[in-house]
Amino acid sequence: MCYIVTMLPVDQNKRSTTIERVQTGVRLEKRLLKVLKALADYHDLTLGDLLEGIVLHAFEGRAPFSDETRGRIDELRRVFGLDLTAADAHRLTETPPPRRPA
Repeated sequence: MCYIVTMLPVDQNKRSTTIERVQTGVRLEKRLLKVLKALADYHDLTLGDLLEGIVLHAFEGRAPFSDETRGRIDELRRVFGLDLTAADAHRLTETPPPRRPA
């Protein structure tokens, strides 16, 4: 057997950082979650990796998405009926769960 390998120079500016991840139970708006899952799938990422990237960019005041990705997000928002905007962020209320008969 023979393997053909392409050796690429290591970019010294790119470093790997070892982290510890924890499992969490985060509740999100249903349509928002659908858009995030579809976007993660489109970029071949896990939902957690996508969320980490979004948050790390936001913490630095940087936009997490390219213009091309913003276009994809707009398409996904239409597909899943997500009409919420940033202006809605602090005004969301959750409907109470249905009551079970006694």
